[in-house]
Amino acid sequence: MKYPEPRPDGSPAAAAIDTELVEILAQLVTRLGLSEIEVAKGDFKIRVARQLSAAVIQPAVAPPQAAAMDAPSAPADGPGTVKSPMVGTVYLRSSADAAPFVEVGAQVKTGDKVLLVEAMKTFNEILAPRAGTVTGILVEDGQPVEYGQPLLVIE
Repeated sequence: MKYPEPRPDGSPAAAAIDTELVEILAQLVTRLGLSEIEVAKGDFKIRVARQLSAAVIQPAVAPPQAAAMDAPSAPADGPGTVKSPMVGTVYLRSSADAAPFVEVGAQVKTGDKVLLVEAMKTFNEILAPRAGTVTGILVEDGQPVEYGQPLLVIE
């Protein structure tokens, strides 16, 4: 990857913009689900950010009584939902060749390690807040997660 050279006046602000670099960074932001990325080399800095907006989904119109009967409570709202305490990357196992910490149907005790969230190059253990059975894993190994995002359900 080639960074633009400063112009003769030495001003980094006067440097030509490398559109290929901007496109690559934009693709990374999208592919990794990031809101922004910044690259710096010496006095040269480039930041690519995107505005994330919620998608509007128009549900099919159903009779009110049918909708009420078919609306189970979302597992992400239940008391057994384990949510991410931070922004980072979630890992379901300690290494690529290791067994997952938990699987659907596994029995856990309060304080058992259920997954890891990596933030700022630090792996943070996420512990089971209660004893029970893992009824759902709501994330994939290596997936970026946001603060408060549901990770798994223990019933």
